[in-house]
Amino acid sequence: MLTIEFFCPLPNGLHARPAWALKEQCSAWRSDIRFINTRLNSHADAKSSLALISTGTLFNDRCVLEISGSDEEQARRTLEIYLAGAFIDSDAIPSGDAPHVAHPLPRSLLRLSPHLEHAITLASGIGAGTLRRFESNNLQRYRQYPASPEDTTRLEHSLATLAERLNHQLRGLDGESKTIISAHLSLIQDDEFGGNIHRLMTEARLSLAEAIIRNMDQICDKLSLSASDYLRERVSDIRDISEQLLSITWPELAPAAAFTLQSPTILLADDLTPSQFLSLDTRHLKGMVLEKTGRTSHTLILARAASIPVLSGLTVDSLQPVIGKEVILDGVCSVLVPEPDSAVSHYYAVAQRLATKRHQQQIKDAGLPARTKDNVPVDIAANIGSALEAPGAFASGAQGVGLFRTEMLYMDRDAAPDEQEQFEAYQQVLLSAEGKPVIFRTMDIGGDKQIPYLSLPQEENPFLGYRAVRIYPEFSSLFRTQLRAILRAGASGNALLMIPMVHSLDQILWVKQTLHQVQDELKAEGLRYTPHLPLGIMVEVPSVCFIIDHFCDEVDFFSIGSNDMTQYLYAVDRNNSRVSPLYNPIAPSFLRMVRQIVSAAHRHGKWVGICGELAGEGRYLPLLLGLGIDEFSMSGPRIPAVKALLRNLDSQACQTLAEQACECRSATEIETLLTAFTPEEPTRPLLALENIVMHEPLGSREQVLQFLCGNLAINGRTDHPLELEEDLWQREEIVTTAVGFGVAIPHTKSPWIRHSSISIARLEKPIDWESEMGDVELVIMLTLGAGEGNNHVKVFSQLARKLVNKAFREALFSATTPQSILELLNAEMTF
Repeated sequence: MLTIEFFCPLPNGLHARPAWALKEQCSAWRSDIRFINTRLNSHADAKSSLALISTGTLFNDRCVLEISGSDEEQARRTLEIYLAGAFIDSDAIPSGDAPHVAHPLPRSLLRLSPHLEHAITLASGIGAGTLRRFESNNLQRYRQYPASPEDTTRLEHSLATLAERLNHQLRGLDGESKTIISAHLSLIQDDEFGGNIHRLMTEARLSLAEAIIRNMDQICDKLSLSASDYLRERVSDIRDISEQLLSITWPELAPAAAFTLQSPTILLADDLTPSQFLSLDTRHLKGMVLEKTGRTSHTLILARAASIPVLSGLTVDSLQPVIGKEVILDGVCSVLVPEPDSAVSHYYAVAQRLATKRHQQQIKDAGLPARTKDNVPVDIAANIGSALEAPGAFASGAQGVGLFRTEMLYMDRDAAPDEQEQFEAYQQVLLSAEGKPVIFRTMDIGGDKQIPYLSLPQEENPFLGYRAVRIYPEFSSLFRTQLRAILRAGASGNALLMIPMVHSLDQILWVKQTLHQVQDELKAEGLRYTPHLPLGIMVEVPSVCFIIDHFCDEVDFFSIGSNDMTQYLYAVDRNNSRVSPLYNPIAPSFLRMVRQIVSAAHRHGKWVGICGELAGEGRYLPLLLGLGIDEFSMSGPRIPAVKALLRNLDSQACQTLAEQACECRSATEIETLLTAFTPEEPTRPLLALENIVMHEPLGSREQVLQFLCGNLAINGRTDHPLELEEDLWQREEIVTTAVGFGVAIPHTKSPWIRHSSISIARLEKPIDWESEMGDVELVIMLTLGAGEGNNHVKVFSQLARKLVNKAFREALFSATTPQSILELLNAEMTF
């Protein structure tokens, strides 16, 4: 018997996803493999993910694998490599956001004396609707069915049906939803799950329903005893799949009517399983109050992905009197507002208008051109893994898709997607793109992306192994099916094809030959396809750099995969903690290599993109731009910020920077060069059109200060609108800022303001400013930075003196547009 000793590297402990991954590694060997957690002295069959989960293994627990059998030596060598490197990456489920720090309750809300239920924010945001309770499934009613000779057959049928249902769900999901449902699928496909139910029926003589419930309780009891919050919160997943199994076995006991949402709703529940959440219409779901959900709950992860605010820290019983009544859920300040009165409702109406305005500003920013300060256009594209990501990427301002990772279609399933499924997915992206280019990278399978149904061999160094284009000749049918789907979909848009992991010209010549054969097949079959499919390669193997000129004769474009290229260039495994500090693309060798690739490609009239993580790093944008990169492809949310930075860069200055960086002797010297180069944020004028508002329905002093501070945040002049508002209120309480003549001048000198600003609100009707100086129709708000000295007092005094002038006042009040107010103040005052 051979052993491997190691410490658990998983931050969230051994939960479903890493347990399934470890089980897959161990199942590849004939030897018996036993997992031991020495802290708890818990043992498990390492070829059962459920047994592995039940060991209660936490981060840094000392663990042992015992291997015994005919291939034990080879198994130990391979598993040692896996545990030392790739095992930590199997923890695919995020651990949840950092704990939300509630904003201080704004004075403009507190002054309204609202009834507030203080809670804990699990997902931020604001929502309003009717509070409705979600009733959990009562499992006890399933116990009415006695044991039957058909129970074993019914169990096998129900497990198969549930697996089929989850597989079907996977086809329409992506991102967190897909990852979570994949984890559920791996649990029910584990022999231990169904096997234990069967044992309970035969050995404990339980009925099928009682065995399913007892199995659920046994697993949940073990998880509940874990010291890890994350593992305790997996109880919801076990209950979820058990409830689904029961409802499939006895569909007649399913609720007569599904829980439907037909109007704005705040949902109240003890807890909600992932499948229950996925069944809800999120168009009407405005928020959730979940009594027992934790920060790493899979349901919470799904809610965050759908932008649904969530509170905890309130009990279902305490909110019973409010069920059926209107509530507001405030996940920014961590409160629930039952039955808000008119003033409080108006406060949140302003908050919602600000949120809408913020969203519109984001869309506007995303639509701005990707050009340098000296008007050089640059292509900014998105990396996506599924058709569902495309609309969001284009909404963020993507000018195309620079990398569609098609291998995501092949993962977490029992068989490869057929041609029609792929065609529909690819066509959907092309239709979303509306003529923008979409680069389909053919399946990058193998290496660290193992696909069980292909039975690829276990390898000691998978990153240097049998992967991507290297496997295509063996799996030529799979590859040809993908080419057929891409060619057919290409008739609906602007498709390009990119081949990963190419290192020799022979590989691309074989691909081109196969591509021509598939085109001939489609033509012979009379199917519609694109005859024009530009072909490119991923530049991620260093050998390509020395024969780029040869590739220029055969391909149309290149895209640098900075992640793998850096790893191969430096011979550094980025997942090995001992050498990962050496993984740094911003070094002279990498920059010189990029320069060589770009210059050779440009000489031959070919363009070069970059699609690794480096493409979205704003700090390094000047360097890469200066090296001549034509296209940058990144995750969608990064695009607006990168485009904004691009508009502040001069292309000639960036070229000079890149030349200097290539002559540096170390990464440290390059970072110093970058720090000196980074342009400062441009100074913004004190008075600007964006901060002048008219025709906003603001009916109180509270609403005015709330809106003007929120507007400054939308326009990028403060990152802390609530804290800025508090500074204004502190001055308001010392002395009235109403100055007579229908004008108020609230003002502060605050550390919370990024750009000193004058904000103006011309009100629809006079409001009570709670001052002896009378009602107010015009508000001029001064918010100056902490380093401005006494400038706020000087501006305040200048305004007050001007307002004494009747002609100036009349001109100010008779102005009908923000532009006319701006012109009048600029003409009459010195800022």
